[in-house]
Amino acid sequence: MSPMNRKLLLSCHIATSVSWIGAVFCFLVLTIAAGRSSSSEAVNGIYSAINLIGLYVIVPLSLGALVTGLFQALFTPWGLFRHYWVFIKFVLTVFATLALLLHQFTAVSRAAEIAALGEWQSVELGQLRVQLIADSGLAILVLMAALLLSIFKPWGLTKYGLKDRPEQEKSASPLGLKIFVAAIGLLVLVFVVLHLTGRGLGHVH
Repeated sequence: MSPMNRKLLLSCHIATSVSWIGAVFCFLVLTIAAGRSSSSEAVNGIYSAINLIGLYVIVPLSLGALVTGLFQALFTPWGLFRHYWVFIKFVLTVFATLALLLHQFTAVSRAAEIAALGEWQSVELGQLRVQLIADSGLAILVLMAALLLSIFKPWGLTKYGLKDRPEQEKSASPLGLKIFVAAIGLLVLVFVVLHLTGRGLGHVH
């Protein structure tokens, strides 16, 4: 890939990734605002906006960030498996995208449907609201972790990457990497538990 194309690809990746984070922040603020509103019309309008933002802004941005990130890894010297931070960032992006798609076409669409029916004080919508806030908060943490990985580029080369540099001593995975992976695993566990306890997805019709 030429230097110019590489810069264009990097620009697209940064734009979609940062915009994704901003859109999720907007989603979170609107969800909180819906819970504080005492007007059926306002709640309906807010959840309609949330659904539109999720469907036509967050979903395309997540797919754009995933695709441009994958292309950048595959068609530049960074590679996908040569550096710990690149591979873990890719895994985080895949998880965030899949979770978002599940989230959008179940909990978000269901909340918008209930609000449109005027049942803004229903127990189900209250449970969905809690789930939407928790999920968007978790998404922000995951996306910020991916952003920090891009900036600090920690942990060096993987064993696969070291094959290209035989002069470097092969070492075990850094302790910081193990702690980071454990923390991300805990966040994923929280996400799974939220959905298996019958909150939100369990009420989808």
